[in-house]
Amino acid sequence: MKHGKNPTRKQKMFIKKNRLNPENWLIVKDCSECFEIVHRLTGNRRKIKV
Repeated sequence: MKHGKNPTRKQKMFIKKNRLNPENWLIVKDCSECFEIVHRLTGNRRKIKV
């Protein structure tokens, strides 16, 4: 499993738009059309379309 990285300011705005707390999520994959994020504690994964 890849290790996530801290989201940038722009990525944090997209996470907030999806009603999630950006402090609890790490960026695993950053494509031009979506982000794949993983929760810091539980390990749950989600995809966010940009």
